[in-house]
Amino acid sequence: MNVDAYLRRIGLAGPAPLRELHRAHQAAVPFENLSIHLGEPISLATDDLVDKVVRRRRGGFCYELNGLFALLLEELGHTVTRVGARVHDGTRFGPPFDHLALLVSEPDGGGPWLADVGFGRHSSYPLRLDERGEQVDPGGTFRLADADGGDVDVLLDGTPQYRIERKPRALADFAPTCWWQQTWPESHFRKGPVCARLDGEGRITLSGRKLIRTSGTERTEVVLDSDEEVLAAYEEHFGIVLATVPKG
Repeated sequence: MNVDAYLRRIGLAGPAPLRELHRAHQAAVPFENLSIHLGEPISLATDDLVDKVVRRRRGGFCYELNGLFALLLEELGHTVTRVGARVHDGTRFGPPFDHLALLVSEPDGGGPWLADVGFGRHSSYPLRLDERGEQVDPGGTFRLADADGGDVDVLLDGTPQYRIERKPRALADFAPTCWWQQTWPESHFRKGPVCARLDGEGRITLSGRKLIRTSGTERTEVVLDSDEEVLAAYEEHFGIVLATVPKG
């Protein structure tokens, strides 16, 4: 991996503290599922991830973004444990490996932290893994709670987001679920194209043809009528240049 090129991709001139890396990554690299709606295969091989995110300046979903971010952190001297998580759908937790999150210790021994640059709306900064009180973040008020079997629940404004399994995993362990998320007709990633990133203290999202800006409790929404407007929005707001509009 070309660390300098990766750091430039996220808008940094050189190595930075974990907190700064975490926020910069989410501001520069969008959470997006466009490959699924463009008919592009998703690969978790390191060279393919670097090519997509760093060289072609695209984004990705959790397995891609957290998978690649873990490699950057390790290159910078952090200790990283890749862990599976089960996403809460509002009713119950999903299957194992539904999400990939990172447990990180800093080179100077600081941490451990929960780092996650691949969940869409989440914390701007890493969350303290061993803290059980409220952790206030620009993204909301987070709380980590102990669950059965040593698992840890992540809650945002009192609502469960996902349950972390503490067992260390390799990125390859997530390949079957990554394929399943791409191909299962009921996968929420197949419902429609979405692309989102941090934008100042809020977020900007292109969901289908809707360009959405959120900041705190404020939300604005604009419908883009033409393909040309959609393609221009991808380029202007996310730096993504596409030849065709993602289907869905």
